[in-house]
Amino acid sequence: MSDALINGLAGAGGGIIAQIITYPLQTVNARQQTERDLKKEKRKVGTIEQMCQVVKQEGWERLYGGLTPSLVGTAASQGVYYYFYQIFRNKAETAALQSQKKGIGDGSVGMLSSLVVAALSGCVNVLLTNPIWVVVTRMQTHTKISKKDHSNRLAATAPEETALPVIEPLSYGTSHVIQEVYDEAGLFGFWKGVFPTLIMVSNPSIQFMLYETMLKKLKKRRALNKQGNNGIFLLGALAKLGATVVTYPLLVVKSRLQAKQVTTGDKRHHYKGTLDAILKMIRYEGFAGFYKGMNTKIIQSVLAAAVLFMVKEELVKGVRLLLIKDGINTMKPKPL
Repeated sequence: MSDALINGLAGAGGGIIAQIITYPLQTVNARQQTERDLKKEKRKVGTIEQMCQVVKQEGWERLYGGLTPSLVGTAASQGVYYYFYQIFRNKAETAALQSQKKGIGDGSVGMLSSLVVAALSGCVNVLLTNPIWVVVTRMQTHTKISKKDHSNRLAATAPEETALPVIEPLSYGTSHVIQEVYDEAGLFGFWKGVFPTLIMVSNPSIQFMLYETMLKKLKKRRALNKQGNNGIFLLGALAKLGATVVTYPLLVVKSRLQAKQVTTGDKRHHYKGTLDAILKMIRYEGFAGFYKGMNTKIIQSVLAAAVLFMVKEELVKGVRLLLIKDGINTMKPKPL
């Protein structure tokens, strides 16, 4: 079994576990990012309070809305990313060794090469898995509204400000969302938000560059096998924290584009594309609009990344040990 395949499978397993643990935070964060009601924004609601509101008004299941396609997306994203990351990494290491033979460098992959490897892996991942995340975002931001609540809101709202969510059927499953996206924009609709997402490949690039640099220094100072996984957990958390702060505005724009668009009423809430979304957000919400829900995202991302790295390293180590043991057993002579 190749290192690329081992890392791909381990990344998928770690990603699934991290996703299940942090999914309620993801749902709340997606709603915070796509909130466009200025009246609601005046009263700031904390992450925990918003989670309680969702449970009270819509039920526990709404915190896990879109979990199934999200798990598929996580497994696919992590698997694709780690698989191609290892392939590109191997090529970079080979190139570094060849350069060393020519008297250039020390034979190790530098920070710039690591950044390029992560960026290429991220681009492949985005292009292949973006349709899954469009579906997930729709399901996370979908809000159940009773007819009574809808009538009350209509009565209390001026006609020119009526930009209310549409009452959806209670069954808002994956197939329903896929059909909805296709009816709105055809196949192109499944790649909404792909441009800011491609730019966001700088997030994992920064994340993995920081992680590998810190890991290399940590390995020089102490033997990881004897010290346990506390170091891995902390490195994953720190790497993700730095990357999230830098790229968060792009994530908000992506979520706005992928969420259900308001086609009637206030045109401030309808985005034709990435540039249109950026300009309208600056004009009507200011730069603060690009950082909505950032506290929630930092908590979720740091926790998810730390769990992912820790589980991935353990899975890779476990698989390699099994392969070594299996190889030793195979090499033993059979009794006559």
